[in-house]
Formats: sequence, structure tokens, C-alpha cells
Amino acid sequence: MSDHGHIHLDGQHDEHSHDHSREPGHGDGSTSRWARWRHQAGHPLRPHSHESADKIDRALESSAQGMRALWISLLVLGATALAQAAVVVLSGSVALLGDTVHNTADALTAVPLGVAFVLGRRAATRRFTYGYGRAEDLAGIVIVLTIAASAAFAAWTAVDRLLNPQAIGYLPAVAAAAVIGFVGNEWVARYRIRVGRQIGSAALVADGLHARTDGFTSLAVLLGAGGTAWGWQPADPIVGLAITAAILLVLRDAAREVFRRVMDAVDPALVDAAEHALVAVPGVRAVGELRLRWIGHRLRAEVAVAVDGELNVREAHQVAVAAEHALLHAVPRLTAALVHADPAPVPGAADPHAALAHHGP
Repeated sequence: MSDHGHIHLDGQHDEHSHDHSREPGHGDGSTSRWARWRHQAGHPLRPHSHESADKIDRALESSAQGMRALWISLLVLGATALAQAAVVVLSGSVALLGDTVHNTADALTAVPLGVAFVLGRRAATRRFTYGYGRAEDLAGIVIVLTIAASAAFAAWTAVDRLLNPQAIGYLPAVAAAAVIGFVGNEWVARYRIRVGRQIGSAALVADGLHARTDGFTSLAVLLGAGGTAWGWQPADPIVGLAITAAILLVLRDAAREVFRRVMDAVDPALVDAAEHALVAVPGVRAVGELRLRWIGHRLRAEVAVAVDGELNVREAHQVAVAAEHALLHAVPRLTAALVHADPAPVPGAADPHAALAHHGP
């Protein structure tokens, strides 16, 4: 802390899990030696920081939820692709072959995401001081590129079929395989998107949107098979081109989601919630610079608050701790907060940050 009253603190929290009741020594009128040791061991030399076993468990559970979603969707899409591959061998349907390739590619996107979730659980190091949560954003980029490749492949297949029509056999089997592909992909899409939004993973949401694009491709196969059955050969490639356009719209949404995450964008409603929580803290005169950023599927906050300049170090520290706790309770999926306390400006007094202006680039 400098002579003008700066206080820094951080703590970890996960979606309204700021609960002391599960720590030894809380709720029974005493503070056990074990609870104090565990609390300080998590943040040596920073006794003001707050971390509980409940918060750690919930943070790890978010990654565990993501891993479960990946494994389950991998099994569902793998079974779907195998069923479709068997029909491809029987029918010779190029459209169904393309759909099978899409489903296989979608299943394999679980690999980079799974690696990202595993990396995200590693502890921060002196080189990677924020940890490895950003691996999810890199996986999101891979998924967006995979969606783009799927769209390009779907367009190429449709154009090729339009220029070089081919007869399709076993139309009922092709139609059944298309329905299986759509149902499997749509179920996986809904599941991934729901879990991704629950844990705040943009990459998992993008992967769910990718599954939805493959469901659309399956519908193209179904509609194309129907048109072929009615004797209209161009039906399959024309519908395939229409579905390619739909895939491009999904690609736009997924790319926007991942781009915003990479650029540290957050929902402005989260900033509003943080500001409202801070101004309600006793002792906080004003809220200065407030920043929120995603590290994987977890949020971190940095904020400067103004306090009474006449407060001593201990009193300013108590206000900063109260501000931290308010943030952790008010902002969903916020796992860490750094609060910087400044003395409230006094007319005619020197700006405590004036010296910093001379250290710019």
C-alpha cells in the first residue's frame, strides 16, 4: 500500500457460491485452527483474500460439466456417424457422405475443447499468471474454422451434385439416416449450448452451434432424398445450397461469440450489476475504473473505488474487503476480484496519481 491509501485484494468465487458455512469453524461460533491455516495457505502473504472449499469445488465443477457435455456429445455423434456411414456404403449417396463427414468432424471438435478444459484446470504459474483458461478461446477459434470448413464442403458437394447428377439407391434408408443425423445433432446442439451458457463457455456454445449446422445438413439430405423420390434430380443439390446459406448464418453467430470473448467483451448488464453492488457498499464514495474479463468460462474483475481520505489503512482495507464481497455475490461466475481503493478527491489537494502520468509510453 502506498502512502495515499491504495489497497489491492483478490478473491475467488463462482456464481453465488460465497458461502462460509462449509468451512470448518464457521457457523459454530468459533474459528478453527485448520480453517485459518487453509484460508491463509491459499494466498500466502495476502490475509485479506477470500477463498473457500465450496468456491473451489464449484469452479472445478464447471470444468467437469463441460467435460461431461463433451464426452456425452462425442458418444451420441459417433453413434450417429457410424449409422450414417453404413447407409452410405449401401446407397452411394454423396449428400449423405457429406453429412457423415460433417458429423464426424463435429464429434472430433470435442478433442480441442477437451484439451482446453483440462488445461483450464491447471494452476497459474509465474509465466501464465492468469492460468490456462484462455485455451478455451483458442479452441473456440478452431471450432469456428471447422464450421467454415463444413460450410465450404457442403457448398462444394452441392455444386458438384448440381453439375454432375447421380442416382441414389435405397432412398428410404437414406431418409432414415438423414432423420437420425438431424435428431442426433439437434440434441447435441441443445445440450452443448445449454451447458455452455450455464458455465459461461463461449467455445462450448460455438461447438453447439456447429452441431446445429450439421443437423441442417442432415435436413438437406432428407429433403433432397424426397425430391429425388418424386423424380426431381436437382432437388438434393439445390436444397444443399440453401442449407449452406443457413450454415453461414450460424457461422456468423459463432464467430461473433468467439471474437467477443477473445476481445474481452462482456455483457454490459454484468458491468451494471457490479456498479450497483459497489455503490451500495458502506464507505464507497464513488466507483472509478471497472473492468471485467473472461478467463475461459470464469470472470475476473478489477475496480478502483474512492473512499474517505481520512480513513486509516485498516479502515480502508475493511471497505475494500466489503466491496470485494459485494462483487462476488452480485456478479454470476465471478471467481476473482481485485479492488483498488483511492482517497476521495479533495478540492485543491494534489492528485495522488499525478506521478503516474510521467510513466506513460
